[in-house]
Amino acid sequence: MAPTIPADMDAWILKDPGELSYVKKPVPMPGPSEVLIKIDAVAICATDLEVIAHGAPAQINGGPPFNQNFTPGHEFMGTIVKLGDCVDEYKIGDRVAVEIHAGCMRCEKCRAGMYTSCLNYGNNYGDVNKGHRANGYTTDGAFTQYAVNHINTLVKIPNTVSDEVGTLIVTAGTAIYGLDVLGGLIAGQSIVITGAGPIGLMAVAVAKTLGASPIIMSDVADDRLKIAVALGADVIINPNKTPLIEAVKAHTSGFGANYAFECSGAKGVLNNLLHSCRRGARICLGAFSSDKEETDIKFIVSNNLYLFGIRGEGKSAVKRAASLVITGAIDPSIIHTHTFDLEELPKALDVAKNKTDGAIKVIIKVH
Repeated sequence: MAPTIPADMDAWILKDPGELSYVKKPVPMPGPSEVLIKIDAVAICATDLEVIAHGAPAQINGGPPFNQNFTPGHEFMGTIVKLGDCVDEYKIGDRVAVEIHAGCMRCEKCRAGMYTSCLNYGNNYGDVNKGHRANGYTTDGAFTQYAVNHINTLVKIPNTVSDEVGTLIVTAGTAIYGLDVLGGLIAGQSIVITGAGPIGLMAVAVAKTLGASPIIMSDVADDRLKIAVALGADVIINPNKTPLIEAVKAHTSGFGANYAFECSGAKGVLNNLLHSCRRGARICLGAFSSDKEETDIKFIVSNNLYLFGIRGEGKSAVKRAASLVITGAIDPSIIHTHTFDLEELPKALDVAKNKTDGAIKVIIKVH
């Protein structure tokens, strides 16, 4: 029997910068190749804090997301309650983790599988509707009770995976995508990861499953470094106590790391990271930085270094992350630290922003 779907739902909308309002919104209906999802849990990402405070990278109706009846939030899981036309890949009652991005599937990047780099980002409104969607960025997000998503963004998850862990599959997917663009880790090769936030910690766990060695994690918070060890880090470095370059080279026969993944966004980290790598190394930037960074271009060129940037969880990385979680190869539950109800979102955001009581990943349960 199909579940009863109400006409309206509780939702948080973004008013002026930093201002959220708890309102009633109509429950959206799925179109062709879409499903309606009853949201069960949604995680708070640092980018949610950025969107709520400053707007970018969210883009609604061709402009900033403020005062446009826009609901933020993008890392969620839920249960399918209604199928759109032509959907036979899923059924009502399926539990799913939800990828953030659905590209337009008409631009050259989407056609090449790079839908997180869709050339029609934000062009999904009015007379310029090109079909692009990104939860909590260019379309309504998940700080609410129901959401519509294209079937291309869904990954089935079994009942053995909790709601909370289901929301973290996207986080692990971003870590996998970062390692993808580096060319994929080869067992026995070294990686240094800077920033023990959710993505950095998941990168440690994924690198461990791929046989990277040694896995070196750097962060200024000793409590987070302990979690990195639990997830598989071989070496931990607090750069406030030990210089990063010196420490990394000491554990890589003096040559530096084969790979690097920058997940902190902190000022000055990038140049230290570059100098922690050996010639020919590959470096991925996975964090938004609030400051402009001076970079040692001469060192990059003379040492044949490769620099990459990623956005989101492309190349179907969420599906692979789900497989690692379901099989027990990685356990994201260790980064889940706090849980709140939907109506407590402002308090939850404050805890996430200020890292209150050691907050790493704050999750909202939706009833």
